[in-house]
Amino acid sequence: MKRVNSKKEHSLCVQPTFLIGTYNEDDTPNFCPITWVGVTYGEDEFLLIISMFGSKKTKENIARTGLLSANLVSTDMLELLDYFGAHSGKDRAKNEMPYEYEDGSALHVPTLNVSGWVYECEVANTVQTGGSTTYFCKIRNVQVIEGIDEESIDLTVLEPVVYSGMYHSIDKCLGKIGDFYKADS
Repeated sequence: MKRVNSKKEHSLCVQPTFLIGTYNEDDTPNFCPITWVGVTYGEDEFLLIISMFGSKKTKENIARTGLLSANLVSTDMLELLDYFGAHSGKDRAKNEMPYEYEDGSALHVPTLNVSGWVYECEVANTVQTGGSTTYFCKIRNVQVIEGIDEESIDLTVLEPVVYSGMYHSIDKCLGKIGDFYKADS
């Protein structure tokens, strides 16, 4: 196989797609699509890392409250994802398209009822880099759909939308660490 140089800088950075939930000042929900989401280990716990570029109502809400939800987007949520991405929360409440939400179980954050995996988070640290703000968040609660094996999560059950310049889905589980390389004994 021969490789060639590419002009794309990040197109193969496969990223999960989340709708970040916050409450506005009047307690109406606001959701914003974000694909720059990852995880790291802090001093004694995992931290969800969320990076947002530009000016967003969501960033204002996080600065005010220090709280957010991260709702994993599944393939059946693509229309809702596009709706939230096409409308600014700075202009008006995003409520022209019907959706159901409820308050988090551990924190006062809006959570989408249709999402099969939801993080409820409290911001522990914020780093500003150019036009991007990166939040390092303590995970205070995780809500998952019934039947998910938390020890060996099969993403195909959640049908997550992943982003790499375009939206994609995951269609099969290949296995876990140690299933493929068999050293000669």
